[in-house]
Amino acid sequence: MTNPVKLAVIYYSSTGFSAEIAKEISVAAEKAGAEVRLLKAAELAPEAAIASNEAWAAHAAASAGIPVATPADVEWADAVIFGTPTRFGNISSQLKQFIDTLGGLWAQGKLADKVYSGFVTTATTHGGQESTLLALYNSIHHFGGLVVSPGYTDPVKFIDGNPYGTSHVDAQGNNPVSDQTRNAARHQAERVVQVAAALRNGRAA
Repeated sequence: MTNPVKLAVIYYSSTGFSAEIAKEISVAAEKAGAEVRLLKAAELAPEAAIASNEAWAAHAAASAGIPVATPADVEWADAVIFGTPTRFGNISSQLKQFIDTLGGLWAQGKLADKVYSGFVTTATTHGGQESTLLALYNSIHHFGGLVVSPGYTDPVKFIDGNPYGTSHVDAQGNNPVSDQTRNAARHQAERVVQVAAALRNGRAA
C-alpha cells in the first residue's frame, strides 16, 4: 500500500481481554498494510477500586506503556476501531468519556466520512454484546461516519456468530481469548482496512 490507511485502534480494558483483542486487530491491520496506532481510553476508576481487583491491578501495570488516546488520534485516522467491555449492555464509561471529548472535531465535520467499527467483551453469554455494539454505533451515525461491521462476509463469522463486531465471553476471567475470536478479529481488521483504502482511493480518483 503506497499510502497506507491510517488506523486508530482505541479500546478500554480493565482486566485485559479487550486489550488482547485490540492487539490482535492491530497486528492483522499492519499485516494488511495499514499504519496503526494502538491506544487506550484513559482510566476513570479510582486507584482503590483498581487495587481491590487483582486482575485489574495487574493489567493496569502491564498496559502502562500503551499511549492514551486523544482527539488528535481520531483526526489523524482514516479508520477507527473502538473496543470495550460491556457495562449493563452499554459501552464502558471510560470509552464513552473519550468519545464525548470528540465534540470539537464533530463540530468541525472532522469525524465524518471516516470508517468505524467495534468489538466487545462480556463476562457472560448473552451479556449485552450486540446491544453494546449497537449503542457504540449510535455515536458513529451522529459523526456522519461509515460503519463497517464484519457481517457474515467470511466463513469465520459463521463460527463467531456476531455480525456486529468481534466479541468474546471471558466467563468472569476464566475463558482465554480463543482462536475463534482471534480469527474474527483478524477478519474485521482486514475488512476495515480494505474498505477504508477503497474509500480513500475512490476519492482520489
